[in-house]
Amino acid sequence: MAEIEIPQPDEMHEKAENPFTRTVALFVALYAVGLAFAAFGGGNAAKEMFVLKQEEARTESAAKQDEFNTWNQFQAKAIREALYRNQFETLEAERDAGTLTPARTTLLKKMADQEARMKTDKDELSAKAKTIREKGEHDVAHIRGELHILQRKDPYFDFAEVAFQLSIVLASVAMLAGKRWAFAFSAILALVALVLTVNGFLLLFPVPGLDPGPLAPAA
Repeated sequence: MAEIEIPQPDEMHEKAENPFTRTVALFVALYAVGLAFAAFGGGNAAKEMFVLKQEEARTESAAKQDEFNTWNQFQAKAIREALYRNQFETLEAERDAGTLTPARTTLLKKMADQEARMKTDKDELSAKAKTIREKGEHDVAHIRGELHILQRKDPYFDFAEVAFQLSIVLASVAMLAGKRWAFAFSAILALVALVLTVNGFLLLFPVPGLDPGPLAPAA
């Protein structure tokens, strides 16, 4: 069985004092900082998306329930309007036949007033229902717009985390084995990760295949 070679203290000290090793160690620390920022951004985006999805469902449900209740009130007013209209037409027929008593004449005017009031109430409820629906659609669209922004940001942070982690692995290889190519690749990956992290926070430009871009304006 091959014996594992354990670095001697002098060898370890020599590597630690090596300028290349010290440079790589510094970059590893910087990569770790970048990874922390990417993880922070990704975690926040995920939490905010969860909250917004709940708010979207709650807002849409509340708007539909308010609109449903308003249309129920509209239907009740329509039924009462029809009843008043039937009574009014019956009294009108009595008036035309000359059999309408003074008391029924007063009732005729009251039925006409009640029918007119029901029609006015119906118009107000119809307008209210439309306002509720439009406001609900506007609020839901606003929430979905914010959710879309977060959905665009999240992949940048995910890929940035992976890139930073790979950078740390490659830098560790470079530090332990003295492989400069590994350090070069780690720096390139870290640069890509940095760009992805910054773009995750600011959305400076969409990356094809990763980001669908802003929502198209509503027609």
